[in-house]
Amino acid sequence: MGARGLPVRQDLSSSELRRLAGRERDPAAARRMYAIANALEGMMRAEAARLAGMERQALHDAVVRYNAEGISGLYNRRPPPRPGRLTEAELHELAEIIRAGPDPEQGLSAWTLPELCREIEARFNKSFHPAALSRVVRRLGFSRQKARPRHPRSDPAAQEAFKKRRSGSNQRGQSSASRQADNVVVPR
Repeated sequence: MGARGLPVRQDLSSSELRRLAGRERDPAAARRMYAIANALEGMMRAEAARLAGMERQALHDAVVRYNAEGISGLYNRRPPPRPGRLTEAELHELAEIIRAGPDPEQGLSAWTLPELCREIEARFNKSFHPAALSRVVRRLGFSRQKARPRHPRSDPAAQEAFKKRRSGSNQRGQSSASRQADNVVVPR
């Protein structure tokens, strides 16, 4: 390493680095700029680092990054995002499970987040909290809203007969035409 240590690139003078550090909003980057400016003025590395409020090894790391990338190397880097707990294949399978809907023999008429958590644990052996699963489901393009529950043994013919029987009577003074205008039919 020699007496002076690692050489520092000279494209910015110490006064320019101090001026940039004075305007910098990121305190960590400003400290690194001040430390490098101290080193450029000929201070010993340990003293230059101490005056900037850092350790000598931190100054060494800052000099290495400054030499490689310039001023942009003095800023903190964002860590890479954490990988998801489900693989791409498992996410695809989960989307298919949601689209297919639950098995009526299980006693479910629509998926709920706790039920999906149990299904994921059974199929993929991975546990999720319903709030965490909600974020996964939204990323897949689904909403947490569930369809109006329909009992698996419901009889559509009996329901229609009930509606026809009720439509002839006048509820609360409204005509059947105005009640029907209030009903909005939305495709499933």
